[in-house]
Amino acid sequence: MRTTILFGGLSRERLVSVASAQAVADALPDADLWFWAADGSVRETTREALHGHTKPFEVEFAADGARLGTIDQAMDRAAAEDRVLVLALHGGSAENGEFQVLAEMRGVPFTGSGSAASHLAFDKTAAKLFARIAGVGSPATVALDDIEEAFAEHGKLVAKPSQDGSSFGLIFVNSSQDIAAVRRESATMPYVIEPFITGPEATCGVLEQADGTLIALPPVEIIPATGAFDYNSKYIAAATQEICPARFAPEINAELQRLAIAAHKALSCRGYSRSDFIVSDKGPVYLETNTLPGLTKASLYPKSLKAEGLDFIEFLNGQIDLAVKRAGK
Repeated sequence: MRTTILFGGLSRERLVSVASAQAVADALPDADLWFWAADGSVRETTREALHGHTKPFEVEFAADGARLGTIDQAMDRAAAEDRVLVLALHGGSAENGEFQVLAEMRGVPFTGSGSAASHLAFDKTAAKLFARIAGVGSPATVALDDIEEAFAEHGKLVAKPSQDGSSFGLIFVNSSQDIAAVRRESATMPYVIEPFITGPEATCGVLEQADGTLIALPPVEIIPATGAFDYNSKYIAAATQEICPARFAPEINAELQRLAIAAHKALSCRGYSRSDFIVSDKGPVYLETNTLPGLTKASLYPKSLKAEGLDFIEFLNGQIDLAVKRAGK
């Protein structure tokens, strides 16, 4: 099969996707490169163009190769040419299950979770519900109509788009002005509102192995540069600290790993995932699961792989093998 790295997409996370593709392309030097542009078209691109793009988190990428057509036409070609897709995609229709349906309908193997799990995990409210059923505790959800009462009760809230990633649109509610901002943003997209949980942030990756068994990678402790792990802190601010293995007590790290696997199973994820938590004074509290976490050189999942002693190339080849096997190729 021909290995093809697909990156870009229509969401705001397409910038992160380009940086993921740079890292993945380094590890898979023989793979073809397909870029899904913001106008909906898919184009081939060269490694020179990809690696010559020096500010992927800040500047839009432009492919320099032939146009393959729409994403549907590109998937038709992938099926006809017996390709397996390594997804360096994040957010929007690339991660919410819509793209996965296009590939599944055509029998095109792809890395990561299938359409149903992707759709479920991408909705933070639904993901919390399913995780809670599996015994993974998460913050209560505050209705927009109750935001003033909840703010008076808790003193601080956090609001975030229910179907977005990379901490886009994150709002910490500390005042009436912040409440107004949440109402304004909620008019354009659905938001999930929660009581603010005090404690350090952590994340834990899960990896499916060749025999289908799951392992939890070493957790990562996150110390944001500005006090909020937003887009700038994740990808631009040099002062953000991401410590792996996390320095929590052994029993806390073990619990983070247990809960990450429980969430992965509850959402029916495949291949790999990464779940985010707050470590409160009562233990880890689940926030969300990412079915296509960042794979950039600065991303959290590759840090965890390295701490586990797993090579990035080994990880990618394992995911390709799983994708091909699942597609019955």
